[in-house]
Amino acid sequence: MDFIRNTKAILKRELQSYFESPVAYVFLVVVLILIGFLTFFVSRYYENGQADLRTFFFWFPWVFLFFVPAAAMRLWSEERRSGTIETLLTLPISMPQAILGKFLAAWLFLGIAIALTFPIVITTAYLGAPDRGVILGGYLGCGLLAGTYLAVGMLTSAMTRNQVISFVISLILCLFLLLAGWPPVTDILSQWAPEWLVSGVAAISFMPHYEAIQKGVLDIRDGAYFLSVMIFMLFATHLVLENRKAA
Repeated sequence: MDFIRNTKAILKRELQSYFESPVAYVFLVVVLILIGFLTFFVSRYYENGQADLRTFFFWFPWVFLFFVPAAAMRLWSEERRSGTIETLLTLPISMPQAILGKFLAAWLFLGIAIALTFPIVITTAYLGAPDRGVILGGYLGCGLLAGTYLAVGMLTSAMTRNQVISFVISLILCLFLLLAGWPPVTDILSQWAPEWLVSGVAAISFMPHYEAIQKGVLDIRDGAYFLSVMIFMLFATHLVLENRKAA
């Protein structure tokens, strides 16, 4: 099918562009160092004396909060700034194909960053017998969370040609969606807000869904939440780009 072939072409083009720049390698190294530092030193991995990866997966939402918007800010902002977006849109591809190809390439790049943390799992398995359900759920949650952050970043990147502005807006949106269901926030809300409002705010948050998957509890509702947010953000990106194209 033309849709799949064109999407794969965009995916290959975008993924190749990541590794043509040393920035991608720096990005991967910094993410790995930061995750390792937070896991082994801040969370006192060895001092805990348990073969437990919960503290390892705990840090991903906070590390991704900064690094995923940074990876996403160039997706459309750079195309608009350099003027190559006009060339891209004159090719025999549709807007959905371009959006999906870019998104999947960036998501795959983030997946590589996540996969490179697997030596920590191997270390834990060597020291003890970690729960395989937690490992599977943790990595699945990380992948879905990265994709959701990325979809938000893609939308903000389409909204402006300034990469810094895209990064800041994406960071703020992702931070809001992360903290909305955080216990300290919901505890404060529950002191004055009705229960339905507290539940509603918590329901739009990434955190409860991520934590449920991270514990190895694979509920289709949690996966559907992340996928629905991604689809909504990509659809909004399509509307923004179509509006820019018409203008």
